[in-house]
Amino acid sequence: MAVTAALVKELRDRTGAGMMECKKALVATGGDIDAAIEHLRKSGQAKADKKSGRTAAEGVVVVKSSSDESIVVEVNSETDFVAKDENFMSFADTVAQRVLEAAPDSVAALNDVEYAGGKSIAEARTELVAKVGENVGVRRFERLPTDGGAIASYVHGSRIAALVAYKGGDADFGRDIAMHVSASAPLCVDEAGVPAEKLDNERRILTEQAQDSGKPDDIIAKMVEGRLRKYLGEITLLGQPFVKDPDLTVGKLAKQKGAEILGFVRYEVGEGIEKKQDNFAEEVMKQIEDAKGKDDATDGAAA
Repeated sequence: MAVTAALVKELRDRTGAGMMECKKALVATGGDIDAAIEHLRKSGQAKADKKSGRTAAEGVVVVKSSSDESIVVEVNSETDFVAKDENFMSFADTVAQRVLEAAPDSVAALNDVEYAGGKSIAEARTELVAKVGENVGVRRFERLPTDGGAIASYVHGSRIAALVAYKGGDADFGRDIAMHVSASAPLCVDEAGVPAEKLDNERRILTEQAQDSGKPDDIIAKMVEGRLRKYLGEITLLGQPFVKDPDLTVGKLAKQKGAEILGFVRYEVGEGIEKKQDNFAEEVMKQIEDAKGKDDATDGAAA
């Protein structure tokens, strides 16, 4: 079968692959479009495997909710450009919806969940990698149950998302607290949620700092406890100054509204991922050297 421009266009529309890749696949399969699609999927798999080791620290966070819980998912790409691509955004949105519906217990389990049209999420990711030319991955997700209350959510520019579970108050209170969590990044709801090792480490550091003052031990002890209370106010949600009214702590605001904050989740794209810092000059020189090496090899063969 002749490989026509219309056939190439149809394959490109169905796969999202490049024009030349589509033409090569059709030539390799004698113009059989279904075989060409399989051919492209196989080559896409190879490309995906090669790209899987590259750092993906950009991306989006997506929130989905049902009557009894909300979930937040982080899906990563290598660049902000791809994170804004409609294919990537559609993938991230569908993945989040499937997390909500299928309730997998881990990212590994999520890979086997059906994406659409009989494809698994892992297969859909592989096809997306081939289409956008970057490593793409579902990094993490977390669910927050209502626990008999309500859940408010706030997403800032698709890069920061906050979920807050609460009882009492009203919808405006919930949204204000979710906005506060996204902006102030508390560690936990209250002092009871601070890990003991973190508290012990902070107390040790504050004690060493206070001892340098040369003051008596009883004064040092009071200094340490005062600074520790300030530290706890900075890292706990209830102790933080409310972003809309810094004269009021979140704890006092909740009391005024007759509300109780049950828990929260905050995600920020790329947090904790060490981004690779590329040296542009070095990369250009490497490309020049690689090209020169190929030219030398060609000249050598011709001689």
